[in-house]
Amino acid sequence: MKIIADINIPFLKGALEPFAEVVYLPGKDINREVLMGAKALLIRTRTRCTEDLLEGTSVRFIGTATIGFDHINTNYCEKNDIKWTNAPGCNSSSVQQYIAAALLKLASDFRFNLKDKTLGIIGVGNVGSKVEKFAKAVGMNVLLNDPPRARLDGDTNFHSLSSILHQSDIITIHVPYNVVGEDSTYHLLNELSFKKMNKGTWLFNSSRGEVIKTSSLKQALISGKLAGAVLDVWENEPDIDIELMAKTFIATPHIAGYSTDGKANGTAMIVNSLCEYFELPLKNWYPDNIPPPSDPDMAIDYKGKSDEEIIREAVFHTYNISVDDINLRFSPSDFEKLRSEYPLRREFPSYRFTLKNGTKRVQKILETIGFKFAG
Repeated sequence: MKIIADINIPFLKGALEPFAEVVYLPGKDINREVLMGAKALLIRTRTRCTEDLLEGTSVRFIGTATIGFDHINTNYCEKNDIKWTNAPGCNSSSVQQYIAAALLKLASDFRFNLKDKTLGIIGVGNVGSKVEKFAKAVGMNVLLNDPPRARLDGDTNFHSLSSILHQSDIITIHVPYNVVGEDSTYHLLNELSFKKMNKGTWLFNSSRGEVIKTSSLKQALISGKLAGAVLDVWENEPDIDIELMAKTFIATPHIAGYSTDGKANGTAMIVNSLCEYFELPLKNWYPDNIPPPSDPDMAIDYKGKSDEEIIREAVFHTYNISVDDINLRFSPSDFEKLRSEYPLRREFPSYRFTLKNGTKRVQKILETIGFKFAG
């Protein structure tokens, strides 16, 4: 069996070679010609699986090692008996780590306490739920918006989008990208949305760039309606709006979910799905060569510090979001290179902490977030 795979899917090489011929290519170089004779296609977001790509090929299985799947024409696949799968939730803890770092940096730089702020979360799936957990752990007031979940669960804890926009000090977006339908998220935030926000609101987006109308966002930043923005995703990636980037507080190249753990999870999910579909003799596979963090152990002295300062010290030990921000600003034309060559980043559970002069309260907060404790 022949498999075409994106060369940038981490930890994949060697996993399927005992059972198939695997051809690795850059995502942008995967075309109809190279798919001839292939039974399976393993991709990331840069390969658009349209009718033009798939028509006339022998592809029967598509696996994307990403949460999002808007780059796959799922209707075409289903009509033509092509099994497709994504990796829901694979990098949710990675995005939680990114948002935690951004919130803590924001609070530090602008000298306020997170517990005094209201966080509005738009989209409360795998990612949004973990962001909610972090925000509540540090004492923030949290408002949730998720119409599909509200309809499904009948949960009265959800708020309308208008309410979120009007009541939140900080808004973070974690929705899928849907172009049509009742839950369309294309330009979910636009001129009308920004008018509903209070002056001085902060906006984070780590979902999809198309969820926010770029021209409206720039105007909201220019006018001062927004205090600032943290953007990991952009319309027209990788050709991002440089003027918009210059106006952001934090700008990164779509790497919020790029922890090494998240990548390993995504690869494992599509490998196991492929093996189940083709009945290959490989079950419950997971990479065994994930590098450890360079400094997994850390002692923090609680004396003279607030809970939030301790949490900030712990989170920043695992991830320095400022480095990703500086790298993009220094060379925005390297957007794709910064993604493909993204360095090792391990999530909170890969780190062990010892608290000196600490309390059970702050230890419980750190454990709730996902940290491990030595001893």
